[in-house]
Amino acid sequence: MSLMAYSVVPDLASSNLSIKDASTENPSVQMAQLGGGFTLSKSVPLYLEGAVAYSRYDPTFVASEGGESRQLPARWNTVTGTIGVGWDFPITSELVFRPIVDVSLGKVASDLKVAQYLLGRALDRNIEFLDGGSMNAYGLGGAVMLDWEHVRESYSIDVELRYTDIRLQTFGNTFEAVSGNASARTANIWARYRAPTGAYMLDRPLRYVLEFSHSRYLGSQSGILGFDYLSSLGTGLELDTSKSSPLYVTRLRAVLRYMFGNNVSGVSLGLAASF
Repeated sequence: MSLMAYSVVPDLASSNLSIKDASTENPSVQMAQLGGGFTLSKSVPLYLEGAVAYSRYDPTFVASEGGESRQLPARWNTVTGTIGVGWDFPITSELVFRPIVDVSLGKVASDLKVAQYLLGRALDRNIEFLDGGSMNAYGLGGAVMLDWEHVRESYSIDVELRYTDIRLQTFGNTFEAVSGNASARTANIWARYRAPTGAYMLDRPLRYVLEFSHSRYLGSQSGILGFDYLSSLGTGLELDTSKSSPLYVTRLRAVLRYMFGNNVSGVSLGLAASF
């Protein structure tokens, strides 16, 4: 449930996360998220957002009986979806206050097919969930956001401050041992600067992009992976396709990011499209 809390919150920092076991070089946690949000128009400031996420957690149990012990992998796969509906309240011509109501749905399933009996004897507990078990959870909550968009002919700046709180609760599970709840609470800031490079592609200026984000994890997910915050610095290019794209795609963007936090660091490549 605590790992699911990472997935249900739309968050750039944890949208693509892979943590490796230093001793085995095998991924123990992998997370991927695809999402976005938009306001319909200035006249109808209805804000809609959505995200789908997949994560895989590979803990290893050690079963021991007498002088013999063996490692037993347990692969837990999580799929979540979050939708949000909000409304923009203008503070100035460039700054809006945006409350959002979010609803999430998730499922965790284990694909372990062996070792149920051995683990049951070693741990003296019911671990049927590991053998093809599953867990369902729903989340209710919301977010508040300040969104500043400063657009000029030669450059543009976007800054978002957001606090999200989604409470997760299991439902309809066969095994009482996997019932419970968790809180997904995240505070983050995200900023992007865009400006022309001087080059042209598709009869439009090619822009360079600079990004910064910082997420602080305050809920059940705080510290369970060894960190309670993640920051990222990114740079990339943005291609304006508004003149030639037949698919209503106005911009394509590729950003290379360096991410860091407590005892973790890494790089990622993000791809995005604007409509």
